[in-house]
Amino acid sequence: MNADHEYGYFTEADSADVVVARNKNAKDERLKQIMEVITRKLHEAVKEIEPTQDEWFRAIMFLTETGQICNEWRQEYILLSDILGVSMLVDAINNRKPSGASESTVLGPFHVAGAPELPMGADICLDQKGEPMFVHGHILDTKGNPVEGAKIDVWQANDEGFYDVQQKGIQPDFNLRGVFRTGPDGRYWFRGVKPKYYPIPDDGPVGKLLGALGRHPNRPAHLHYIISADGYEPLTTHIFDPDDPYINSDAVFGVKKSLLAEFVKIDDATAATTVGLKAPYYDVEFDFVLSRAKTA
Repeated sequence: MNADHEYGYFTEADSADVVVARNKNAKDERLKQIMEVITRKLHEAVKEIEPTQDEWFRAIMFLTETGQICNEWRQEYILLSDILGVSMLVDAINNRKPSGASESTVLGPFHVAGAPELPMGADICLDQKGEPMFVHGHILDTKGNPVEGAKIDVWQANDEGFYDVQQKGIQPDFNLRGVFRTGPDGRYWFRGVKPKYYPIPDDGPVGKLLGALGRHPNRPAHLHYIISADGYEPLTTHIFDPDDPYINSDAVFGVKKSLLAEFVKIDDATAATTVGLKAPYYDVEFDFVLSRAKTA
């Protein structure tokens, strides 16, 4: 340790050590640990990049503008976290699953609490707009046993890539949303419409950053699920259309190979009648596997 470091004098070489040392009396050890890591990594990045004064000011203004656009219904910092892959990394760290259990992904900004609980098999499309879709499968445990009483909260965008909350007065309230509960066989099924890809909000600082990086703002078509059952870890996840044009370039890195589902087009009128739809329709079969709740 050199003399400058010992007495707390700031130098380019010892910058991170000097700042970290000033935090030695932090009242919260976790905060102290977090700030040490962030400080060291940030100083490391600045030393590697060697930004000009103008570049650093532009970075400050980007963060300022990001905060200024946030309000009660838009969180631009979460969007920034999403497009940097940090949201998915935090999700992965906090949702490590045992072998065989379904993987999680991000919640997304359009979940709505209080969606109606519907009888199994109900049609969640209230305006009958779009290509019909029949979704079905089982909720299982990691040993392949059916999970009875599992609560399935499902929601999706419509055939134009909009959620009901984005189109108040155009889509009915709770359109393409529903809650279902499994019986003893763990089976679930419901009707909806084939979803479409859509862009994340790109009219703010984060959208401009994406454009500057040569990236598009689109998320591939998907259905959202929150699945919970007594004795099991809750699962927040999606299933994705593998044929979507953006399946390999999701703007928020939410796609996982294990969450790809086949959207099979069925032209058989008899098969359509069996599931309460008209041909053609899309058949989507996907099983979810829940892991047992962790014990203390």
